[in-house]
Amino acid sequence: MSMPADLETDSVRLREAMTKGLAADGVLADPAWRQAVEVVPRHRFVPGFYLPADDRDEQGLTVWEPVTAALDHDRWLATAYSDTTLITQFDGEDPDWKAPVVRHGGAPTSSSTLPSLVVRMWADAEIAEGHTVLEIGTGTGYSTALVCERLGGSADVTSIEVDGGRLEQAASTLYGLGYTPTLAVADGLYGYWPETKFDRIVAACSFRAVPPALLGQVRPGGKVLLPLSGWLYGYARVLLTVAEDGTAEGQLLGGTVSFMSARTHAAPVFGNPAHWAAGLADKPRATPHSPERITAATEEAFHLRFLAQSAVPDAQMTTVGEVVHLVDVVTGSAATLTPASDGWAVREGGPVRLWERIERVLDAYDTAGRPGPETFTLHVSGGGQHLRHPRMPGLTLPRL
Repeated sequence: MSMPADLETDSVRLREAMTKGLAADGVLADPAWRQAVEVVPRHRFVPGFYLPADDRDEQGLTVWEPVTAALDHDRWLATAYSDTTLITQFDGEDPDWKAPVVRHGGAPTSSSTLPSLVVRMWADAEIAEGHTVLEIGTGTGYSTALVCERLGGSADVTSIEVDGGRLEQAASTLYGLGYTPTLAVADGLYGYWPETKFDRIVAACSFRAVPPALLGQVRPGGKVLLPLSGWLYGYARVLLTVAEDGTAEGQLLGGTVSFMSARTHAAPVFGNPAHWAAGLADKPRATPHSPERITAATEEAFHLRFLAQSAVPDAQMTTVGEVVHLVDVVTGSAATLTPASDGWAVREGGPVRLWERIERVLDAYDTAGRPGPETFTLHVSGGGQHLRHPRMPGLTLPRL
């Protein structure tokens, strides 16, 4: 599909500006990745997307504004070449981009991830010429195009996507631009067995734990880069090296990044938190830890939420007014934290004392000197997935 001359000229100019900005931020240290970002036309992969409005609606829901070339050409093109995540789908349903409407709330289920993070993921996976690569989560196809460009061809790239409609749109754009990777509708939880073993597997969605099937699809010495997350929305990234015996280990990587969950790992609905709170013990107890330790908008809280989540993998958290609710639909456990005159008060019920477990993690973390994510190692074997640190008791990721 040819582009009007002004669109072609404007897109090249904006792409050059985005590339210079990413390079100035230290994202494009590798000249080969810089070349890829300079070449791949991101706007071709996002004919429409949603951006959050500055203010929420009267119910407190995020207001999502549609952006297309027809609605506002300049905004659409400029945003396509900004370092921004562009939401392209909600609740598993594609919008009608010919007549898009403003949305109130909804769960984003597909996007074009901000370019700096896309490049960071590929670079952290230590992709190099000659590698065979499996990408989990094709999405719009922009990330796929970048790795095809980086490797100098498409023959060594396989990308899978659980949503057939999404993949069809990505395939049309990729093939229209001359990129011909292997594309397939498949669940990333199980990888893609028809292909021979890969040198690298990189996921653009997060998992509650490392899917065992993926380790069987990596050659010995190969690497898997995965975002990990859970129902508390604590995130980490890990780069695993796979051994001859199929086990794997690697360090957590630094940085505060978040990815949409693999659809089979999404959190279940837990109902009305007030109903859970009604069944808790009448007598509250004081807690030495504020819930803000895991909810604050800081790098430490981001990291701590992941560690806390490992101790209560089936718990979810929501705040109603000033009350923080923890709910575990698997065991039927719950806890509430309420502001008190001298701190916070907690009430707990059910077979698992959710906040008590989190308290133990916070105590151990403080005693260990508040270690950062890069000091933790994840070991994966048939015996489980263990997060280890020399000065903290081991934490375990859930079995899949």
